Amino acid sequence: MRSIAASDITVAVAAAIMEMHFQIRPDVKAALQTALEQEGSPLGRQALELLLQNAQMASAGVLPLCQDTGLTILFVDIGQEVAVEGSLEEALQTGVRQATVKSRLRHSVSADPLKRMNTGDNTPAVIHYQVVPGKAFRVQIMAKGGGCENASTQAMLLPSAGEAGVADFVVNSVRLNAATACPPVIIGVGLGGSFDTAPLLAKKALLRTIGESAADPGLSKLEKEILARINRLGIGPQGWGGSITALSVAIEAAPCHIASLPVAVNVDCHSHRVAEVKL
Repeated sequence: MRSIAASDITVAVAAAIMEMHFQIRPDVKAALQTALEQEGSPLGRQALELLLQNAQMASAGVLPLCQDTGLTILFVDIGQEVAVEGSLEEALQTGVRQATVKSRLRHSVSADPLKRMNTGDNTPAVIHYQVVPGKAFRVQIMAKGGGCENASTQAMLLPSAGEAGVADFVVNSVRLNAATACPPVIIGVGLGGSFDTAPLLAKKALLRTIGESAADPGLSKLEKEILARINRLGIGPQGWGGSITALSVAIEAAPCHIASLPVAVNVDCHSHRVAEVKL
């Protein structure tokens, strides 16, 4: 059995959150630079140049990449042979709280969906736990702003819709919502599972490196086809028009009922704040 101190988890999570809000990921920066080279619209190019300038300014650690510091989502993989010394839940929430205070992040969490009282420290974070074999301990962290999360959609298609129906649903969802999600966006698609698991698959798809293809050749092909269709919509960077509306499409799939075809679309903005902690 391997032991991990709860305090070590707090320190690592807080550090990762602070970094991801100020330092753009290398894969995202590379994707934006490639988009700038490919974008033909003058307004679209101007938007991309401003986004890259914004990332450079944020790296100084004074202001975050985006003023919407988002709802923090944590995916925790904990090995069966790992024992946490203390409360794992409290260790994670404290990490979020400490990062918010130390980095002066905007308070973006409402304690009640209707009364709208701000919690004042970006907690509680949304935490998904998964028990895995062995002694591994990993936390994948994501900050989702309101604009991109509000652009997300879900449908329970009939199996007869097939691949074409899935592609049509994803592209139409982006057409209707991408302009309010600070494009160029990153699209996560959850395919299969059930009504509740398809959105989780879509969010997990966003954890991939930008441009990383699905292992399944059929899904990889579908990702490329959907991305090409999205970038023909003409929405462009920041909705100013152009050929780069999305940087990447990632699909995660799971078995599902024979009578249903669940599909969910989770949208992330160009800041794409994702980090990982391994202890």
